[in-house]
Amino acid sequence: MRRETETVLVGDVPIGSDHPIRIQSMALTDTGDVPSTVAQIKVLVEADAELVRVTVKDERHARAVPEIKRQLKAEGISAPLIGDFHYNGHLLLKAHPDCAKALDKYRINPGNVGIGKHRDRNFEAMIKVAVNFDRPVRIGVNGGSLDQELLDRLMEKDRELPKPEGPKKAFREAMVLSALESADRAIEYGLPPDRIILSAKCSDVRDLVDVYRDLAGGCNFPLHLGLTEAGPGLPGIVASTAALSILLAEGIGDTIRVSVTPETNESGGPDRTREVLLCRHILQALHIRHFTPSVTACPGCGRTASTLFLEIAQEVQAYLDQRMHLWKKKGYKGVENLKVAVMGCVVNGPGEARDADIGLSLPGTGENPSAPVYADGKHVSTLRGKNLTAQFLKILETYVQERFG
Repeated sequence: MRRETETVLVGDVPIGSDHPIRIQSMALTDTGDVPSTVAQIKVLVEADAELVRVTVKDERHARAVPEIKRQLKAEGISAPLIGDFHYNGHLLLKAHPDCAKALDKYRINPGNVGIGKHRDRNFEAMIKVAVNFDRPVRIGVNGGSLDQELLDRLMEKDRELPKPEGPKKAFREAMVLSALESADRAIEYGLPPDRIILSAKCSDVRDLVDVYRDLAGGCNFPLHLGLTEAGPGLPGIVASTAALSILLAEGIGDTIRVSVTPETNESGGPDRTREVLLCRHILQALHIRHFTPSVTACPGCGRTASTLFLEIAQEVQAYLDQRMHLWKKKGYKGVENLKVAVMGCVVNGPGEARDADIGLSLPGTGENPSAPVYADGKHVSTLRGKNLTAQFLKILETYVQERFG
């Protein structure tokens, strides 16, 4: 069951409670390079990112933000633009009101806004700007830049216990307290509770799960989830999926980001869209949100004609990915929930094909390529010959048009 929270409006996008769990990403470009930043945001939004964050680290970045926003609007892109501030956000937001106004949300890290009295003054200055422009704020605690004074205090407190629980416990407690105490201060400075989103991100899966469980139990603010610095490749994908899936399955989380180290794309540059696709797959696997038709396919074994079976499964997936954009433009409502099966042999094939909306079951290795097709649980055709893929895709397209068109 989804956790009940405040509803926070970011731009025109409502976040929290019964609203969809939103996918967030972050531009990798130099924010001062307006054309490159706008181009990357456009690509991220086309990949289904619903909120995009940009770094605002200096005067040049702050001056670029209004122009980025203007060009995004001219391109018809309405996804909220979020400013990421560290160390000097209080100076930049006050010195550049056009930047503060152009942004739809500010991200503030309470661990690096200053030390002691300076920290409180700087944090208050940023919150006052948010109040003035009626902007929501994500108070984002990070394990790598945690408030050291708070952590030292909690570790000292732990050491004084008859049975100290160790630095891990103090670290998790500091993460939660930093977020909650900062939210309380923001409210004292005039920011309404329905303008606050919290996050407490770290790079360890178990720590992240424990921290967010405690955070969810201690407040009703919407929460942004993400395993930060997850790393490159398969390890980063697995760690992020493990952490987010546990929390999402428990009803915790209102926006998500998968912070994997990007791989290079065909042009040699970093491909940031992969993290958006990973978010989509996580939400879809948990049946929280659906973005594109899913393909059920067996892994193959000694019974399957591996090359034929794998080729058909891959071509069907590629076809669905390609056609989804057109089907959405045509208003095929519900097509994203379509379930397609491409099975390799007679053991589980017919059953899985019948259970899907539409499915193909191959006979297996060494048999004639005679493959039954099922739609809505009924046998509708048997395909034979060498062009099984083309025959099946034609049936699939007709099925989609008749059901969703």
